[in-house]
Amino acid sequence: MALPASAVRAFEPPPQPERGAPACTTCPRWHSRVEAELAASRPGSVAASVCAGPPRGVSHGFNSGPLLEKTRKAPSSLAGAACAPLFALLSRGRRRRMHVLRRRWDLGSLCRALLTRGLAALGHSLKHVLGAIFSKIFGPLASVGNMDEKSNKLLLALVMLFLFAVIVLQYVCPGTECQLLRLHAFSSPVPDPYRSEDESSARFVPRYNFTRSDLLRKVDFDIKGDDLIVFLHIQKTGGTTFGRHLVRNIQLEQPCECRVGQKKCTCHRPGKRETWLFSRFSTGWSCGLHADWTELTSCVPSVVDGKRDSRLRPSRNFYYITILRDPVSRYLSEWRHVQRGATWKASLHVCDGRPPTSEELPSCYTGDDWSGCPLKEFMDCPYNLANNRQVRMLSDLTLVGCYNLSVMPEKQRNKVLLESAKSNLKHMAFFGLTEFQRKTQYLFEKTFNMNFILPFTQYNTTRASSVEISEEIQKRIEGLNFLDMELYSYAKDLFLQRYQFMRQKDHQEARRKRQEQRRFLKGRLLQTHFLSQGQGQSQNLNQNQSQNPNPNANQNLTQNLTQNLTQNLVQNLTQSSSQKENRESPKHNPGKEQNDSTSNGANDYIGSVEKWR
Repeated sequence: MALPASAVRAFEPPPQPERGAPACTTCPRWHSRVEAELAASRPGSVAASVCAGPPRGVSHGFNSGPLLEKTRKAPSSLAGAACAPLFALLSRGRRRRMHVLRRRWDLGSLCRALLTRGLAALGHSLKHVLGAIFSKIFGPLASVGNMDEKSNKLLLALVMLFLFAVIVLQYVCPGTECQLLRLHAFSSPVPDPYRSEDESSARFVPRYNFTRSDLLRKVDFDIKGDDLIVFLHIQKTGGTTFGRHLVRNIQLEQPCECRVGQKKCTCHRPGKRETWLFSRFSTGWSCGLHADWTELTSCVPSVVDGKRDSRLRPSRNFYYITILRDPVSRYLSEWRHVQRGATWKASLHVCDGRPPTSEELPSCYTGDDWSGCPLKEFMDCPYNLANNRQVRMLSDLTLVGCYNLSVMPEKQRNKVLLESAKSNLKHMAFFGLTEFQRKTQYLFEKTFNMNFILPFTQYNTTRASSVEISEEIQKRIEGLNFLDMELYSYAKDLFLQRYQFMRQKDHQEARRKRQEQRRFLKGRLLQTHFLSQGQGQSQNLNQNQSQNPNPNANQNLTQNLTQNLTQNLVQNLTQSSSQKENRESPKHNPGKEQNDSTSNGANDYIGSVEKWR
């Protein structure tokens, strides 16, 4: 009769544990659970409870001390008899992995304990330090207000949160401009800075027909010579910002000298004590406050060359520039400016050699200024110079009798003023629009061949944009500025057409340079290939000469090989050039461009071949 396996194992002597095997009382918890389950199957087994320990998530409690002492005092032979057979059942690799896991578990527990205690000590020290600091700062306040412990903790938490936010802000934004505002550039592709600045459709449909000379504005401005840029500054059009760009943001051989606390800058020509810019921030209001076209054209030459004899005055080129703005926005901005106390009383309004009389140009207010005036009162004044200001300041007022309204009928006067303003604007060296800052920068750089250091910034939020008006008031403002509305529509059309023309011209120039570069590289490659083939054929000829002593036959053979090689090169060049031209310009006279490029390239390469021959 065979005994059961449990009985056989009970009569066997307990095997000795291997060297390095862990003791039963220090085995991992998950292994202890397995041992506990196996030991529980043996009735009266006490060592199983010693190895297993309490289940996961169950503590010993306060009253478990005597029980643990009793279990610890169990005979070692009984413990060995219970644990050693279990551990011996495992394979050697399994036991080795258990040892490794136990060591890792012990090391991880030690690290977590050290980290927890270190953080607790650090927090405790920080608490004491901050408590000492705030007791010094807020001690009197706490004693006066009888602040309780909860309020102190709340104040401490708020201050710590504030300090943490400041540290994070200084880490993320170390410079003067916060880089968080530019994080959207990483998530979206960089858009064209010149497209849709006014948040309108990028597709532009021209309304006016302009000639090539009207669109191509590129002047030969000589800053070292006698040329002069004259800036016509219209109120509330962003001219102050643009004027600062002219004196502080242009790359020059001799930059303008701007001192702190002074509005005017010294903009001298290189090597001369003479200015190249006539504007508010360079020469001041030399011709009066916000002088218009009529005043500047008669005043600037006399101011610049007033001390010289007329016969000794140089033949200068005066390049007039200005900035325009949407009439409704400009009108509201001027009203807000007048509300704050602006009067522009220093404006001379000189026309035909004299300023206007009080009957020709009455005042809209009595007193020192018109501050605090409501919008309705501002619009009701018939003598308000804010009405159609851009047309008046860009036109030649001598054509309509200056400010004398009795010279011609009002309808005819308005027509003459509008046509004069359009003509002067079209023939100016440059004009920009406030609503298109980057395009304004681009056209100025292309016109004068002068580059700005920093790009212009488009500000869509202004004082005028914060004014909420009804549709009725907006229509009335448009009616009061109907000439400015017509001029701005004309200026915007001309401005965008010039921009498109210059951009297309730049693309064509870049494309032409790429074609020339490819043609040059292709020629170098074919020339190298031709020389390598020529060297190989010359070696063949030398071998033929050594074998065939007839010189006439060798000469004929050389000519035939050279002609064949030249024809093959020209044919390959023609095919490759035609294929490239078809890929690049399939819409703009493909046949003509291919023939021109092919003939030019073929002539160049034939010349190189003939030179080699």
